Amino acid sequence: MSPIIQGILTIFIGVGGCVGYFWASNMVLDKVIFPAQSKNPGRNINRANMVRPWLFLFPAMFALGLYLVYPVIGSFWRSLFNRSGEDFIALGNYTALAQDPTFRTAFVNNFMWMLVVPAASTFFGLLVAQLTDQLKWGNIAKSLIFMPMAISFVGASLIWRFMYANNPDIGLLNAIRFAMGATEALDVLQLQFWNNFFLMVILIWIQTGFAMVILSGALRGIPEETIEAAIIDGANPFQIFFKIKVPQIMGTIVVVWTTITILVLKVFDIVYTMTGGNFGTEILPSYMMSYMFRDDGRATAVAFVIMIIVLPVMIWNIRQARAEMR
Repeated sequence: MSPIIQGILTIFIGVGGCVGYFWASNMVLDKVIFPAQSKNPGRNINRANMVRPWLFLFPAMFALGLYLVYPVIGSFWRSLFNRSGEDFIALGNYTALAQDPTFRTAFVNNFMWMLVVPAASTFFGLLVAQLTDQLKWGNIAKSLIFMPMAISFVGASLIWRFMYANNPDIGLLNAIRFAMGATEALDVLQLQFWNNFFLMVILIWIQTGFAMVILSGALRGIPEETIEAAIIDGANPFQIFFKIKVPQIMGTIVVVWTTITILVLKVFDIVYTMTGGNFGTEILPSYMMSYMFRDDGRATAVAFVIMIIVLPVMIWNIRQARAEMR
């Protein structure tokens, strides 16, 4: 069957199924369960109106339960078994993770990513948003800075792999070093510890555009009266920015920060493309991938650890987003 026909049929069946479900469920609710033609029509109508919202929520709740809640529970249960999935070993996989130095390295690296990338992306995004708003060609600059968001992580990694190449004829970094007098090429991806920061630069480069767009909108939403009052009181541009503007958009800054933090905890493509997790650049997702096809129990345990780490950040992000909407 042609992919176009498959897409049309999928849309038709999906939309038609939703419409049919809502029509049939409301019909059953109003005609069978709580019929209006009864001894107490008012009470039945009130009861039907109390149940009706759950009819609309049920498909979404069912989908979330099937594709989110069930896999989480199933993954945790699977992590309690051995490599073959036949023997129950309780928390044995988690004990093995705690004793594995590679896992500890991956955990520490992930922690460094969580500290550096969200902070740097938010800072540069806020800085660029403020500076470009003062320029006539600021929209052009914003478009150029936002452009990396359209590139996949793998594509961005390949671009920066050329930037970091140890050949001065290809790698910009080594070309600059040779121009400054260096005589030997340097492979920054093999520099233990520091290579993690060179990988972080790639994600910062991508996410700065995202932070810039969100924070630029927040800056434009600041009431002009507060800025004018600060100018009348004699505040300089730095005081206006740090003491007037930043406090008023702090909620948005926190949301941007936590959103990028969640992304950092899921990043895998950059490390896998650039180093494959070698040279001390292992992170939890790449560590999980290394066990996925040879020890499903341990890989599932790592996935559950990642979920536990990201869960508080997601809850905090949701609360901040709700606070912004009030």
